[in-house]
Amino acid sequence: MVATFKGPADIKWNTRQRLQYIEIMAFYTGVVTRSDVARSFGLSDAAATKDLKLYGQLAPDNLMYVHSVFGFVPTESFQPMFAELEPASVLPLIAANLAGSGGPSEDARLYDISMEELPLPVRLPDRHVCAQVLRAVKQRKQLSVVYKSMTDRDETDPRIIEPHSLINTGLRWHVRAYSQDSYDFRDFVLSRFVAAEILDEDAESSIEYDDDWVEPITLKLAPHPNLKQRKQESLLIDYRAVNGIIEIDVRRALIGYLLHRLSVDTTADHSMNPNAYQLVLVNRDEIEPFAGWAFL
Repeated sequence: MVATFKGPADIKWNTRQRLQYIEIMAFYTGVVTRSDVARSFGLSDAAATKDLKLYGQLAPDNLMYVHSVFGFVPTESFQPMFAELEPASVLPLIAANLAGSGGPSEDARLYDISMEELPLPVRLPDRHVCAQVLRAVKQRKQLSVVYKSMTDRDETDPRIIEPHSLINTGLRWHVRAYSQDSYDFRDFVLSRFVAAEILDEDAESSIEYDDDWVEPITLKLAPHPNLKQRKQESLLIDYRAVNGIIEIDVRRALIGYLLHRLSVDTTADHSMNPNAYQLVLVNRDEIEPFAGWAFL
C-alpha cells in the first residue's frame, strides 16, 4: 500500500479533504473539473480553481489539463499524496457519498462514537483494475476484462462488458454490466477481475434497458412460523412490520442478495432452521422468477 502523505503541516484539514477528493476523483473517474470541486464542497468557481491550483503546486506531476474535457486527468506518473487510493478505502467513500476521509487528527473520531466492524476477508481487485472499472462506469465506456468466472469458460480470453453501476452486498462488491458475449445484463464479482482496460468506444447499451435494474419490486417478509411466538413478536418490532408484514422495496436485480443478507428461508415448506433463518418470504411466487438462484 502507498503511504499517505498529508501535505505540509500548515495545510488545514478542510483544505486537505478537498485535495483528497481531487486525487480520488481524478484517479478513479479519470477526470476532475472545477465544477466537480465546487459542487461537492459548496464552493464558488474561484475557490475551486484555487484548490486545483494548490494541488498542482504541491503535486506538479500528477495531473494535466485536457481542454477537450475541460478538466484535469491523471498522468502516467501519477502518485497519491493526500488520499489512500486502495479500493477498501475508496469504495466505502463512494457508497456513503463522502468527499474525503480522515479527521483533524488520526486519534479523533468525527462523531466521538466508538465503532467496530466484522473482520471480513478483503474481496477486492488491484486498485488499477478497480480504477479502470470505475472509469468505464463514470464515462459510459466499454471495458475489456479478463474475468475469473465460476464456469468452464477459458479464463484467459478477454470479454467486452458495458458497466453502469456498482453493487455492495455488504459481503462483496459487484459490477452491473451489459455483457456482449451473452447479450444481457448481469452481475460480475469485482474481486474476480484479473485485468481491465477502458476502451475508446462508448457503451452501446443503456441503464434504461436493464429492466431488472430499473424495475422495483416489493419483498413481503414475515417471521418464520416455527419460531416461538415471543420471538416472532420481537422480529416484528425489530423490522417495524405493519400488520404482521415486513415490506422492502428493492430492485429486481438485487433480490437474491437481499434474501441472503437477511437470511431468509426461501424453501417452499419453510424447512430451514428458524433460529438461523428467522424470516420467510410471503410473496414467494411473485419474487422467485427474478432470483431463482436464491431459492431452494
